[in-house]
Amino acid sequence: MAKKSKKSVGTPATVALTAAGVPFTTHSYEHDPAAPSYGEEAAEALGVAPDQVFKTLLADVDGTLTVAVVPVSGSLDLKALAAAVGGKRATMADPAAAERSTGYVRGGISPLGQRKRLRTVVDASAEGRATVCVSAGRRGLEVELAPGDLVALTGAHLAPIARG
Repeated sequence: MAKKSKKSVGTPATVALTAAGVPFTTHSYEHDPAAPSYGEEAAEALGVAPDQVFKTLLADVDGTLTVAVVPVSGSLDLKALAAAVGGKRATMADPAAAERSTGYVRGGISPLGQRKRLRTVVDASAEGRATVCVSAGRRGLEVELAPGDLVALTGAHLAPIARG
């Protein structure tokens, strides 16, 4: 069962949310290192639909690291991401480069509180939801917030970048 808390748990993501005065709820759960999908594990542990939990992926779009935030129920459409940022070609970023740039480890990369602010695109499916869950900056910890707050705090724009 996930534990709920309104307090900041001290990750860069929750510190950024607290500093911005944005309402959010953290959800923690026991991460299973053998879980095949971090996002699906989070959705199951939180007892929410996989399309409410969003995963944070990093892609290289024409040589520039770009953050893509998509539902765990789908996958990232690299062509759509490239088009959304006016690029020509997108590939998944090297995991080590993603970790270095964001300051987070794979499976715990949050779109919030990253070491270096990167261009960010949130899938348009987030728009009509009351809340979405994204990584709070470590495996086994999610943060739930309004999609508009996520977009505002990351400087993101919404675009249809997920498929499935």
